[in-house]
Amino acid sequence: MMKCKNAKMKKRFSKGIIRNFKMSDKTSITKHANNRKIWRNVRNAFPHPYTETNAEQWISSMLEEKIKTKFAIVVEGKAIGGIGVEKKGDIYCQTMELGYWIGEEYWNKGITTEVIQLITDYAFEEFDLMRLEAYVYHWNVGSMRVLEKTGFRKEAILKKRVFKDGEYVDEHVFSKLKIL
Repeated sequence: MMKCKNAKMKKRFSKGIIRNFKMSDKTSITKHANNRKIWRNVRNAFPHPYTETNAEQWISSMLEEKIKTKFAIVVEGKAIGGIGVEKKGDIYCQTMELGYWIGEEYWNKGITTEVIQLITDYAFEEFDLMRLEAYVYHWNVGSMRVLEKTGFRKEAILKKRVFKDGEYVDEHVFSKLKIL
């Protein structure tokens, strides 16, 4: 059961903030999301090419959410990526899935590590859950390292689980459990 009533989100990190999406993020999100290297590491619901129409539709859907779980990563006043959690259902009701992406020019700057830690703490504090999960394609070694730095543990490698960009891809499963 969700216990959170978070109308506004604003968490600071050393280089910026995590906050709710705004329609004014449309141009910046489009700029950073329209990158094949980003698309290769996310699910196909994230389109490529990524257009301003895609950004507008995404942001509109985020503005309509009653319980906010997906947020903009903002550096120097510009949205450069997104991070969020999504509640699972049925017997997985104590689990949320973590997802994130960040513009390529911000890779290897420590930003992703900080925002994952912030959103992890936020999820465990605000929602009734025991477990966070993240799924990473085998070629995304950088994302695996970031998850490990933030206390996630690799639990499994699901062989040929994903069909992405014309090939079968192993998917690595990471989790972090709530400390009781």
